[in-house]
Amino acid sequence: MRIDLHTHSTASDGTDTPAELVRNAAAAGLDVVALTDHDTTRGHAEAIAALPEGLTLVTGAELSCRIDGVSMHLLAYLFDPEEPELLAERELVRDDRVPRARGMVTKLQALGVPVTWEQVARIAGDGSVGRPHVATALVELGVVPTVSDAFTEDWLADGGRAYVEKHETDPFEAIRLVKAAGGVTVFAHPGADKRGRTVPESAIAKMAAAGLDGIEVDHMDHDPETRDRLRGLAADLGLLVTGSSDYHGSRKTVTLGEFRTDPEVYGEITRRATGAFPVPGTGGA
Repeated sequence: MRIDLHTHSTASDGTDTPAELVRNAAAAGLDVVALTDHDTTRGHAEAIAALPEGLTLVTGAELSCRIDGVSMHLLAYLFDPEEPELLAERELVRDDRVPRARGMVTKLQALGVPVTWEQVARIAGDGSVGRPHVATALVELGVVPTVSDAFTEDWLADGGRAYVEKHETDPFEAIRLVKAAGGVTVFAHPGADKRGRTVPESAIAKMAAAGLDGIEVDHMDHDPETRDRLRGLAADLGLLVTGSSDYHGSRKTVTLGEFRTDPEVYGEITRRATGAFPVPGTGGA
């Protein structure tokens, strides 16, 4: 089985619509794909309606968290999307995204960049606006060559010149909320130090004790040495190891299925989940 458990659509900061995403996942030869847009499940219904035969959809979200001043992302799989506490927290995070993005535009303008809120809003469309949309505006203006190049201290990385904080959930609270909603939690790209400061292993150990299910090891932002270190950490802590593309369509160079999750790990994720179940494709719309 070819399993990719971390992708994004236009419901957040990807460039494929949810329907395009699942069709592209099938065309890429995937058997299982997870739709994990940032702090939202809004793309799930469209993805399910278009799900091709032979492809299974894992519903999920990527939750914005912060611990000891360090931003981190928590992948949440197969939770009940209508569970009130988790739904309220996701809405709180999403509601803070627009004023945060406007704040980044203001900072960039003060740095002499001719970016406008109208430009960022156009790029975001109906998606949950975030830093990648601002980064795309910088690419359009020729300020940086790629979206990844915008995530530096010069621009949008944590603590960068144009960085603006937003509401982010305490990861221990996020783990509790996802568990209460019947879901499974995986720490996304924990060693992606090019994005800014990373969470120390001591904190990951505390999260594991609090119920964290796994860590995403095989990811484009992890070099081989980092993957080996994280694999060893997961073994020490009894955590599941996942691999995923973190696909964003044309916004990143990674392709669907470029990094994948072992079928046995996928099976364990589905066994632990009680809030929702993987959706098998029946042909799509």
